[in-house]
Amino acid sequence: MYILVLLIHIVVCLFLIVVILLQSGKAADLAGAFGGMGSQTAFGPRGSATLLSKATTASAAIFMVTSLTLSILATRNAGLATTVLEDQPVKSIPVKTLPVPVTQPQAPSKTITIPLPPRDQNNTKGPVPVTPAPVKK
Repeated sequence: MYILVLLIHIVVCLFLIVVILLQSGKAADLAGAFGGMGSQTAFGPRGSATLLSKATTASAAIFMVTSLTLSILATRNAGLATTVLEDQPVKSIPVKTLPVPVTQPQAPSKTITIPLPPRDQNNTKGPVPVTPAPVKK
């Protein structure tokens, strides 16, 4: 169904191109070349509908219908397609576990003592500020 509508659409497109190119312009006569006969007015004089103008109208209508039909058919089939990945069988990959060595946290080998300055007995405002001593390596 989709391919049939697509072929009709392509044929109508080519026919529409040919019909439009075969038509003469609205002011293609000698008076229109010099600006006569009101060629720029919206409701100017108009000739009778020719066979080419009727063919243009019909092919434009068919073009619109086939365009809408193709868009509807494309959206209906959009969710049904499968991808390449869905067609492949699922392969299970064996997982190898490697032994992880467990290490115990080590206790610090040296303890560092920071000497504090003697506390001032007469100071009642709070603790004495302490500056840490430099660490020797």
